[in-house]
Amino acid sequence: MADLLIALALLLVAAAATAAVAVREPARQALALSLLGLTLTLLFTVLQAPDVALSQLAVGSALTPLLVLLSVRKARRRSLDRVRAEQEAEERP
Repeated sequence: MADLLIALALLLVAAAATAAVAVREPARQALALSLLGLTLTLLFTVLQAPDVALSQLAVGSALTPLLVLLSVRKARRRSLDRVRAEQEAEERP
């Protein structure tokens, strides 16, 4: 029974990792990365490593996707600010 759970958890991790790689949009990539972190947490729990599972839950499922989303937001905001500044410079004689 334990081997079946491990195999199922490994399949879920493989599917989540494939989804994280296949997604193109950064916001959705962050969500897929969070899902991958959750499936890895499940795998570590099945493998009876609760300390590693808790660390993965905190870092892989919460902090890393949050940092990715904040970075994407900041990059988009800078890009919009740059475009607005260029448009304002063009409008001035």
